[in-house]
Amino acid sequence: MDYHQSVLLEESIEGLNIKPNGIYVDATFGGGGHSREILKKLKNGRLVAFDQDEDALQNIPNDNRIIFVRQNFRFLKNFLKYYSVDHIDGLIADLGVSSHHFDTPQRGFSFRFDTNLDMRMNMKSEFSARNFLNDYSKAEMTRVFREYGELKNAATLASKIYEYRNKNSLVTNHDLFEAIASCLPRHNENQYLAKVFQAMRIEVNKEIEHLKKLLIHTVDVLKHKGRVVIISYHSLEDRLVKNFFRNGNFSAKNKTDLYGNVIRPLIPVNRKVIVPDEAEIKQNSRSRSARLRIAEKP
Repeated sequence: MDYHQSVLLEESIEGLNIKPNGIYVDATFGGGGHSREILKKLKNGRLVAFDQDEDALQNIPNDNRIIFVRQNFRFLKNFLKYYSVDHIDGLIADLGVSSHHFDTPQRGFSFRFDTNLDMRMNMKSEFSARNFLNDYSKAEMTRVFREYGELKNAATLASKIYEYRNKNSLVTNHDLFEAIASCLPRHNENQYLAKVFQAMRIEVNKEIEHLKKLLIHTVDVLKHKGRVVIISYHSLEDRLVKNFFRNGNFSAKNKTDLYGNVIRPLIPVNRKVIVPDEAEIKQNSRSRSARLRIAEKP
């Protein structure tokens, strides 16, 4: 089984507008699909690839033009400086969870398996889904389920978990399902559980916080006419990216100068979001929710 099938591969690589001698960053190396395509277009250029997951090490190509950094992309500026890279020509980030993670039961990313509650992208991290469910207050859990899962009954869900853990520890997916059984809609269980697991995964890995840092830091290191390509998979991420590209901040409100021009560090390249076509969705059903946005530094 492949580690991961890269989504919107052709469109994202084209969006980077790669220069043969440029310096590029793959902020989410994973299975290395995007990195390998970037390397094909480079001559004397360089590629810096980030991934905090040790499982990604097996996918590093034998190519002296690539520098692999086993860290989260929030450390972008630190490691570029460490490797004497002042500015880059482009950056790509595919924010999706890889097929490898979903299909490896012990990683705990999927509700399809009865496995330990985990969800850590970085296995060295001490904080897992188990810590979230057993240690967070009812109010904190409610916030996470409401903000990151967009669940209407977030408060009830948190209450059920809180009640369950007063008598038992939540260790496995089975424990969680037992705790929240009364919250599950009869005809829509999988969709509901997908939102629950999404919320927990985002919180465990601090995905929203780290995405904001990545976008801000990318602006600092991009060259003139440098590009940033982001593939997101849920509305929370896509909204942040869209607002940052359009307005220069993470809200829907823009700031203007004295002449009414929007103050923003990046200019959107694609005015309309790019999505997979029917052929790609048929070949890879997990690409269905992908949203691609491209911006350039003026």
